[in-house]
Amino acid sequence: MSLMPNLNYGNLKDSYLFFGISKKVEAYRAAHPDKPIYRLGIGDVSRPLCDCAIRAMHEAVEDQAKAGTFHGYTPECGLPEFRQAVAGYYARRGIRLDAEEIFVSSGASDELGDILDLFDASSAALVTQPAYPAYVDASIIAGRKVNFLNAGPENDFLPLPGADTAAELIYLCSPNNPTGAVYSLEQLQTWVDWANERGAVILFDAAYEAFVEGELPHSIFETKGAESCAIEICSFSKTAGFTGTRLGYTVIPKALEREGMNLNAMWVRNRTTKTNGISYILQKGGIAVFTDEGLRQIQENIQFYKQNARVIMEALDGAGVRYWGGKNAPYVWMACPKGMKSWDFFDLLLNEVQVVGTPGEGFGASGEGFFRLSSFGSAEDTKIAADRIRSLVLGI
Repeated sequence: MSLMPNLNYGNLKDSYLFFGISKKVEAYRAAHPDKPIYRLGIGDVSRPLCDCAIRAMHEAVEDQAKAGTFHGYTPECGLPEFRQAVAGYYARRGIRLDAEEIFVSSGASDELGDILDLFDASSAALVTQPAYPAYVDASIIAGRKVNFLNAGPENDFLPLPGADTAAELIYLCSPNNPTGAVYSLEQLQTWVDWANERGAVILFDAAYEAFVEGELPHSIFETKGAESCAIEICSFSKTAGFTGTRLGYTVIPKALEREGMNLNAMWVRNRTTKTNGISYILQKGGIAVFTDEGLRQIQENIQFYKQNARVIMEALDGAGVRYWGGKNAPYVWMACPKGMKSWDFFDLLLNEVQVVGTPGEGFGASGEGFFRLSSFGSAEDTKIAADRIRSLVLGI
C-alpha cells in the first residue's frame, strides 16, 4: 500500500491570491522593464523597526556571545518577561490577563493554522467574507467544513449572527482584513453572547488592533463573557513592523473549556510537543515594543501609514468612489468603478497606470466588485499611486 497524502489539498483553489498577483506583476515587468510599478497590494510594511526593538535585539545578540548571558532554548510558551509585557499591554486597556494565558508565537498567520489542532475536524468553521484567504485554506487543509456569512455595503461589512447561523468555530477579524471595518463593542458583544449560548469558540484575529482610534474595541476581551468563548490571536507584524522578523502572541483564557477539556492546558501540551520556543532575540525585541518608549515609537510608524491611508481616501473622494476602512485600519476597501469585476480592475490599474492593488474576489465571492488598497508603502509612492488611481477612474 502506497503512502496516502492529505487529499484535502485537492479541495484548495488552484493558487493562493497573492501568488497569482505576483505572477501577473512579474509578467508585466518583464514586458515593460522601463515602467515603475507602484504597489498598494500586499500588506507588507516599509518602515524600519523602532529603535527600542532594535536596541533590545542587539543587546540580546550580545547576550548570546557571552557564556554568562547565553540563552539556549526558550520556554515553549514564551519567556516569562515576554508574557508579563503582553499582560501589561492589555492592562492599559483595563483587561486583566494571567501571564499564563498568553503564548508567544511566530506570527498570526502561523498561529491561525496551528490553533486548529485544538478542535476536532468535525467542528464546522464559520468565515465572515470578505476574509483573509488563510482562514478558509487552513480549515480546508484540516478537513473542516467551512460555512460563510457574507458581508457587504448593506451591513458596512460587519455581519452579525442570525437565526440560521451555524458553526462551532468562528473566525472574526477586527479591524478587518481586507475591508478595514471595525466592530463596535456592542456588535462584538452580540457575537460573544451568540457563541456562549451555542458553545461555539471565536478565533479573533486582532492583528491590526494598534490602528484603532477612539472608543472602538481593540480586543474581544473588552466584552463580557469572552473568556469562556474566545481565543485572540495577535501579531507584531503590523503593530511594530515585524513582518520580516516574525513574532506574535495568542491569548487563551484558563476559563475556556469544552467537553470537560481545558483549551489553555491543551495548548500548553501542544506547544511543548510541537515547538522548542521562539527566538530569545526576537522576544527581547517584543518586550521592548511594550515599554512606554516602544509604544510611543511604534505609534509614529502607525501614524505614518494612517497618513498614507488618508492620501488614498482623499484621492478616492476626488474620484467619487465609495470606500470603507482607512481610518482605523491600514486598508482602504473601494468599490470598483462602473461595476467592474475586481480582476478586470486589477488588470486595468496595472496596465494603464502601473498601480498594483488586491482584487476583492480573492477574499471570497462577496468581495467581487471591490478592491483593497494598502497604505504600507512609502509616502512618495502612495501619493503617486493615489493620484494615478484618481486620474484613471475619472477618465473611465
